[in-house]
Amino acid sequence: MEVSSKWKFEGQEEAKKASACTIRSYLATLNESINKNDTTTSVIPLSHGDPSGFPSFRTSKVSENALLDALQSAQYNGYPRNPDIFHASRSIAEYLSRDYPYKLSPNDVLVTAGAKQAIDVLITALAVPGANILLPRPGYPAYESLATFNRLEMRHYDLLPEQDWEVDIDGLDALADDRTVAIVVINPGNPCGNVYQREHLKKIAEAASKLGMLVISDEAYGHLVFGSNPFVPMGVYGEIAPILTIGSISKRWLVPGWRFGWIVMCDPNDILQKHGVAESIKNYHNIGVVPPTLTLGAITRILAETPEDFYSNTINLLRKAAGICYAGLREIPCFTPYKSQGSMFLMAKLNMSFLEGINNDMEFCTRLAREESVVVLPGEALGLKNWVRVTFAVEISALEDGLSRIKAFCFRNAKQQ
Repeated sequence: MEVSSKWKFEGQEEAKKASACTIRSYLATLNESINKNDTTTSVIPLSHGDPSGFPSFRTSKVSENALLDALQSAQYNGYPRNPDIFHASRSIAEYLSRDYPYKLSPNDVLVTAGAKQAIDVLITALAVPGANILLPRPGYPAYESLATFNRLEMRHYDLLPEQDWEVDIDGLDALADDRTVAIVVINPGNPCGNVYQREHLKKIAEAASKLGMLVISDEAYGHLVFGSNPFVPMGVYGEIAPILTIGSISKRWLVPGWRFGWIVMCDPNDILQKHGVAESIKNYHNIGVVPPTLTLGAITRILAETPEDFYSNTINLLRKAAGICYAGLREIPCFTPYKSQGSMFLMAKLNMSFLEGINNDMEFCTRLAREESVVVLPGEALGLKNWVRVTFAVEISALEDGLSRIKAFCFRNAKQQ
């Protein structure tokens, strides 16, 4: 039998490009830089929003018991049943409707395996030939990677650091055209830690309406706010423009490993239905995976019974940690940090002129990981070079240790004046 001299298959180039711009890819590079021979220095992860491994950030007993009861009932060991999905959707609709001026229906809700799958569903469903989407800079790179993979053109609008990272609304007109399908808004902000005021959200909705596009509102960090601005869901302006809201239990309930999220169509005027977008989203959603059945069995209790003191304790921890992080970075000459009002992050600008032999943010983060075993995310990964994103959702002692090591690293590598 002759062996074929030319196979008919090949790898997809878009997959390589999409993978390269993920946070996971950047963290793999940074973690490889850590000195594995140093067994005495602990690694301090100030790079990603998963504090669940730290004792202070354990989920509530209600959540644990709800999941345990679902497991021990033996009713949630199989594939999800339609009644389970309906009850979960109804619980999410009731939970979110508390903050809306109109009542959501279970039919407005699609359950997903975390916020990441929700992003995948929306980006894929909207990626019709020739379409483009407006993404924030800096932003969460999952949107870039999935848009790249789906050949959806990306156009980036700026967030304005001196204006609390507000959207540059005046710049949207120049970016959008008759093929612009959506604008992505992340609130509370990842990576910036911003929390938008109600009036600013309304202006975004009005701009979207004027330009004929929908809004994808990423609210994975919803309610995790500790500054002067309260959290306002974008869906309150669904009467102005159709809003697709992304949510999750990963952050507020501190359980990213439970893989449960949702998409909510906040569209009282049924614009998404009339234009076939709702059907497209639901069709692609049907192709994909579903959340773990165990979490489906627990979600109603998680949303309805989690005590308020659990939420307030988490907020107090984040507020304290955010203050320590900001103050610590301000003491280091090469950093200009920007205060966080929500989520688990802040952004800090790097002044490379203070550093010797370090030319950009990626070099800074790589050497910091190698020399101090502290991992922070380079701004390059988020679309903003020579910045870093720092996660403060860790134990206070670990955060203070990490800041002390960063300070030592910066002074050790400072230019001689």
